[in-house]
Amino acid sequence: MSEETSCNASSCEGCESAGSCSSEKKSMKVAANAHSHIKHVIGVVSGKGGVGKSLVTAALARQMREKGYEVGILDADITGPSIPKMYGVHEKADACEEGMIPAVAKDGTKIMSINLILEDESDPVVWRGPVITGVVQQFYTDVIWNELDYLFIDMPPGTGDVPLTIFQSIPVDGIVIVTSPQDLVQMIVEKAIKMAGLMNVPILGVVENYSYLKCPNCGEVINVFGKSSIDELAKKYDLEVIGKIPIDPELAKAVEEERFHEVKLDYLKDLNL
Repeated sequence: MSEETSCNASSCEGCESAGSCSSEKKSMKVAANAHSHIKHVIGVVSGKGGVGKSLVTAALARQMREKGYEVGILDADITGPSIPKMYGVHEKADACEEGMIPAVAKDGTKIMSINLILEDESDPVVWRGPVITGVVQQFYTDVIWNELDYLFIDMPPGTGDVPLTIFQSIPVDGIVIVTSPQDLVQMIVEKAIKMAGLMNVPILGVVENYSYLKCPNCGEVINVFGKSSIDELAKKYDLEVIGKIPIDPELAKAVEEERFHEVKLDYLKDLNL
């Protein structure tokens, strides 16, 4: 087949130009570090910020650690990292000839975040998109994760450069979408759902954060942000609701006191992989 000839075949099988044809789709996936063996990569996404995406990422990681799995968290929210502080991790990530070595939280969760390589963790990251996406890729390709059952990726909010790069270059097995009860948030979440469809990334389920508040005195359930419509949203897109996390002062206290490694959560169902 000449280079000028366009290919209209539905399959490359049996074609003499297979493997060199310009019409053949080329994978953009990158390989993990040679010393990393990761069974499942799960992205945690949201249509906007402020819905507790990092908390859900850490909650999923804690759930799997409690079940005895080897777990890592790749903090891809480069300009707003929060995972290390939640776990009380402040030491710098180490490195060797083979790659970067993630920090390890007190519960054994491996963590890689931009805060672990900045000179001062309070320094702002004022980088353009291509630099940020390059760093996120390096957290997958250059970090020695060793043996992991689950690597959770805490995505930045929205549907921009970083989520697009991750979906195109990292072999994500599926994503969990985080929302909250407000109608505005759920409208934006639909954008994330549709982006996943465009990128052919499976949606494992939806988690609603700030779902309700239970009165500590009488036990009454209070819908602080209005009545939830997560079940209707999930039904519309044939998705599973895998958790409804309440506003819990004790959970907030654990985050602020940097002891998320002690948290036990029973709000989440098992991920259906």
